Amino acid sequence: MDDDDADYMQGSDDEDYGFDYSDEGEGNETGSADVENMYYTAKSKKEDNPEQALKEFRAIVEQEEEKGDWGFKALKQSTKLLFLQLRRPQDALKTYTELLTYTKSAVTRNYSEKTINGILDYVGGGKGGPVDVDTLEKFYQATKRALLEAKNERLSVKTNLKLAKLWLDRKEYTRLAKLIRDLHASTAADGEDVAQKGTQLLEIYALEIQMYNETKNKKLKEIYNASNSVRSAIPHPRIMGVIKECGGKMWMGERNWHRATEDFFESFRNYDEAGSPQRIQVLKYLVLANMLTGSEVNPFDSQETKPYKNDVQIKAMTDLVDAYQRRDVHSAEKILKDNRATIMDDPFIRSYIGELLRSLRTQYLIDLIKPYTRLELSFLSKQLNVEIDEVEELLIGLILEGKVEGRIDQVAMRLELDRKQVLEKRRYNALERWTEALDSIHTAVVGKIPGSGRNAGDSAMHAAEMYSGMRDLESRWGDRF
Repeated sequence: MDDDDADYMQGSDDEDYGFDYSDEGEGNETGSADVENMYYTAKSKKEDNPEQALKEFRAIVEQEEEKGDWGFKALKQSTKLLFLQLRRPQDALKTYTELLTYTKSAVTRNYSEKTINGILDYVGGGKGGPVDVDTLEKFYQATKRALLEAKNERLSVKTNLKLAKLWLDRKEYTRLAKLIRDLHASTAADGEDVAQKGTQLLEIYALEIQMYNETKNKKLKEIYNASNSVRSAIPHPRIMGVIKECGGKMWMGERNWHRATEDFFESFRNYDEAGSPQRIQVLKYLVLANMLTGSEVNPFDSQETKPYKNDVQIKAMTDLVDAYQRRDVHSAEKILKDNRATIMDDPFIRSYIGELLRSLRTQYLIDLIKPYTRLELSFLSKQLNVEIDEVEELLIGLILEGKVEGRIDQVAMRLELDRKQVLEKRRYNALERWTEALDSIHTAVVGKIPGSGRNAGDSAMHAAEMYSGMRDLESRWGDRF
């Protein structure tokens, strides 16, 4: 058996269809020595003389009186040759359709499944050049018909999931939506194992939630909540990584930074467990969401994220976190400028960088104006390195939110801070707290005088203690006016 044939005999790390694997190799090696020699002779001509190889593979198929191993292998090689090397997908589809007729009884179920998966992988992966969607769909339709006849329901569902992923990658949303409806119908059938059905349902939800996330469909939250309600399932961590990543993006869209942080962390953890490279991108999203919450906790302090702190792709984000926590807006802007490829080239991150910088500039502005009573907007503009209009917009927001006490003189283009008003407000707040404290002491004194079970002497003494405490409190609070 050569390397090319061995590819189809190896187990798959990602797929497990629940079948018993045998040691039969590529079916029963019972073909005559002549047919075997014909097969390997034809195979040796694939590179130098592909047309002649095709003729010799066809001769093997026609020579067999009954469908057998060598005919199956010859059709497999012909399909691969036509699709990958000769770039004739329509002819490849014909040989593939003929090959599927061998899967009923000519070869072992295990070998036929691995062959089917292998062919669909390179057909869908574009290894033979661009394939129009109609031809692609015909490959899958032929496969589904054969699996239906063979009553191989589990592989049929797996094939549909593979096709759905392909439509998602190609942004064929109309085809994807129809296929998802068919997949949901398959999980509703009776007789399925509950855990298996739940697992398949989560895979369907993962595809659906990605589709709604990319198309900005309002049903996104409905599907997200439905995926969280599935209990009887043993999903692959990659599937949960996808669901939680889309959930995090959904919460970001709603400006719910805390929920987004939670989901991105779960997504990262699942991707990390699955060994998926997507974990790096989601870790960036986690860092972004964490900064937008205004949290002082460094996201790289956790046990799960710490190993990635010095990763080349993550280093820029760790530096950004450091600048954010120091409220160093100029360093943050430089980091973003110098690391465009690792940060700004991601459309999702880029859409929130403006909000992140706004938050950082706001904090920087609050700290900057504290010592002053009057400031020129041009001065603030230079300090922030932004246009005057943006400074004015930031200040208006801070004034409306009550974070800055003052007004903007639009004629003189300056900020005038009302320190008297600030001091007066503090005095009123102190007076209010003082009044509440006095009321509390008064209530306690009244409760201790007659009827409390103490004798008159004890009550009088306790009242005196309370009064003395009240005078001390009055003295302390009085100093604040």
